[in-house]
Amino acid sequence: MQKKLILIFLITLTSCSVFKPSIPTPKHEFRGVWIATVVNIDWPKSGLDDIEKQKQDYLKILDFYNDLNFNAVIVQIRAAGDAFYPSQYAPWSRFLTGNEGVAPEPYYDPLQWMIQEAHARGMEFHAWLNPYRATFDEKLEILSKNHDYNLHPDWMLKYGKKYYYNPGLPEVQQHLTNIMGEVVANYDVDAVHFDDYFYPYKITNETFEDTDAYSKYAQPRQSLEDWRRSNIDSLVKKVHNTIKIKKPWVQFGISPFGVWKNNSTDPLGSDTKAGQTTYDDLYADPLLWMKMGWIDYLVPQVYWSMDLPVASHKKIVDWWSKNSINTNLYIGNGPYKIRNNSDKAWDRKKELPNQLSFARETNNVIGNVFFSAKSLMSNKEDVLKILKKKYYQNIALPPTSPLQKNAFQSESIETQFQEKDGLLHFSIPSIERQNLRYALVYVAKKESKLNLENSDKLVAKIPLSESGNFSFDRSGFKGRKLLALTFINNFGQESRPKIISLN
Repeated sequence: MQKKLILIFLITLTSCSVFKPSIPTPKHEFRGVWIATVVNIDWPKSGLDDIEKQKQDYLKILDFYNDLNFNAVIVQIRAAGDAFYPSQYAPWSRFLTGNEGVAPEPYYDPLQWMIQEAHARGMEFHAWLNPYRATFDEKLEILSKNHDYNLHPDWMLKYGKKYYYNPGLPEVQQHLTNIMGEVVANYDVDAVHFDDYFYPYKITNETFEDTDAYSKYAQPRQSLEDWRRSNIDSLVKKVHNTIKIKKPWVQFGISPFGVWKNNSTDPLGSDTKAGQTTYDDLYADPLLWMKMGWIDYLVPQVYWSMDLPVASHKKIVDWWSKNSINTNLYIGNGPYKIRNNSDKAWDRKKELPNQLSFARETNNVIGNVFFSAKSLMSNKEDVLKILKKKYYQNIALPPTSPLQKNAFQSESIETQFQEKDGLLHFSIPSIERQNLRYALVYVAKKESKLNLENSDKLVAKIPLSESGNFSFDRSGFKGRKLLALTFINNFGQESRPKIISLN
């Protein structure tokens, strides 16, 4: 692993000297990608693949986005009432092992391994769970006997060709909260993540039959629509509280459908003509979640092109920037549409880059997330060249949560240092190591040039082992003999620098 870290550092340092970015890159910017597992969209390519092939395919995704200087992966670990990890609440996913309820053979814990590999590359791991979708199709005979469809049929509502957990049942809310709590308690995740599936997208001539629960649990004179929204609000609040009690540094992020409301139905809505909206059709109210401080970040899915008349990317991003409070705002982008959509704007290689430029120019937007992982990994070399050269040429750090009040107490972290065999070797005393996750390395020719807010100066982000020892090669410093060393704790906060002059 040590050799791998040194190699990663050398590649990073070398790439930083080739181009000067034409678009200033912020030091703190969320750069994430969704890795979808449902029906094997991104990973694994097949549940029937052997474990070594599955592992290599996952590492290819990590390495591809690590090369783009991305700093987070959002991996779907619960797709439809199942699990990509050993759980007391859900069976093993058939999308992982080919047969639901069957563990990997030979046995290993995929989630633990995936997290370790992401962290080894300096990337955050956000555990993406779909709470309400219980089944993906009508093949009920393939469900495990331990699937909630079989254990708790009274929790289930059929809508279209799928079954859903009834969000209005208190026992369902508690069950789903327990699932999130299990993940946070057992794994070193950086965040829990929900996507846009709350109440299901509406289907013409279909009715979501939750009237019994509404009659039993709604408040007096509470409309069906308001009651449904209150059920989603209740789960969001419960999950937030559970996460923060167990591990306060773990974030909670949600990625709603991009349009909150059209202004044709509410003057506060966006200038769009979306056929369905987050508030009116999915019964989700992210504006309330932000106001109440229940989420650390929001990623509206704005998968439309810049100037699409019915739903302009530009107008929607601007709307969210003006209506986000108390949370980090990232934009969900849809590179899966590049040269694969009826909207011909996506035929242009600069459609996605233009969206990234707009995000950086827009107040309150501090990052982007791409759907989905495989979208850029083939036949997109022209787009990738632009991204690498102009947007993601430098390392960036994920933003800290605006809900996090704990300050990093240490002025700087005491380290022991020696140079040997062309490598710089560091060790951190055990008393200093508590809750530290990464070491950051900045270099410059002289102290007046060592601006730690300049992303050009940040050349390495190194995961810390339990021993607190780490090394890297100084051969790519090119005469820069002043080094600043800082550390990131588990809240994502950075210590004050320790300045080191090299001979």
